[in-house]
Amino acid sequence: MEKQMTESTMVAIAKSLAELADFQNQKFSIVLHGGEPLLIGAKKLDFLLSLLRDSLNEEYPISIQTNGILITSEILDICSKNRTSVAVSIDGYKEINDRFRIGHNNKGTFDQVVKGIDILKSHSDHEFLNAGLLAVIDPSSDAEKIYSFFKELEAPSVDFLYKDGNHTILPLGKATVNSTEYGEWMTKLLNVYLNDKNPLPIRILDDMLKVLLGGTVSKEGMGITDYGIAIIDTNGVIMKNDTLKSSFDGADKFKKPINIKDGKLLDFIASKEFNEYRQMQRPSSEKCLDCPILDICGGGMILHRWKDGAQFNNPSVYCSDQQLLVENMSQLISKFYQVNA
Repeated sequence: MEKQMTESTMVAIAKSLAELADFQNQKFSIVLHGGEPLLIGAKKLDFLLSLLRDSLNEEYPISIQTNGILITSEILDICSKNRTSVAVSIDGYKEINDRFRIGHNNKGTFDQVVKGIDILKSHSDHEFLNAGLLAVIDPSSDAEKIYSFFKELEAPSVDFLYKDGNHTILPLGKATVNSTEYGEWMTKLLNVYLNDKNPLPIRILDDMLKVLLGGTVSKEGMGITDYGIAIIDTNGVIMKNDTLKSSFDGADKFKKPINIKDGKLLDFIASKEFNEYRQMQRPSSEKCLDCPILDICGGGMILHRWKDGAQFNNPSVYCSDQQLLVENMSQLISKFYQVNA
């Protein structure tokens, strides 16, 4: 696998995305992530983003998900010019972030990430550029302290992810399939969030609350969705969602993949294999299909459903956590309406 994308691959991607935009009415988003996308360097980043933005107008969001360490004023100027927003991955205050986010020197990255966030906040175009924070939940952390810390960073929003894991290899911090460590943590976060008169937007909670109140979601793994997510690797090969590789070796690969330089993305996403992969987002287990909160939970992320022997035909390993969280959400909404009736 190539460590960095070549210019010929970049050109092929931009051409394919322009063809896709011409073909379908529905808009799509492009996210540069990794690894660490800013390792590409300022010059090649400008080349890629210019290609993409020349191919797609500003109705098509382009964003970068970065660990924040390599953010510079030059990088942000390039992103601003090409109307590309920047989201930073950070898991919380120093003690929590540095448990798992370790640099090549085997030291925590917290100080470098916060420095990058400060550069982002101080840029003249920060209101557009700053797309918020992405955090992976550590159920041993203090939810209220995490929330307060992110507010101190003056983030415009934050999103939380459950840790990778499945029925065969349980997520870190989860004692059993039926335990609710993550649901309890999220419930604490929910209470802090709803009691804040000037809350920091939290996408996962907002989406779940919207569905409970009759709306729709905008996030993969929530609600009844089947977004067509395609990953283009550095060598140009079209892949499935890269999170799937935590299930088993090769889970993120198509049986008959194509390289973006040799075939059209438009043709591939119309293929039977891609359609089968897209439909995997919808749960298939009887427990999920009969569940009263399926329209909120959606069965969770595909990778969280894996179990050796049963493959993906299972509820999420976070099923009990989600049920606890939705139950608490429902009770809080009921209390609100009772008070305001």
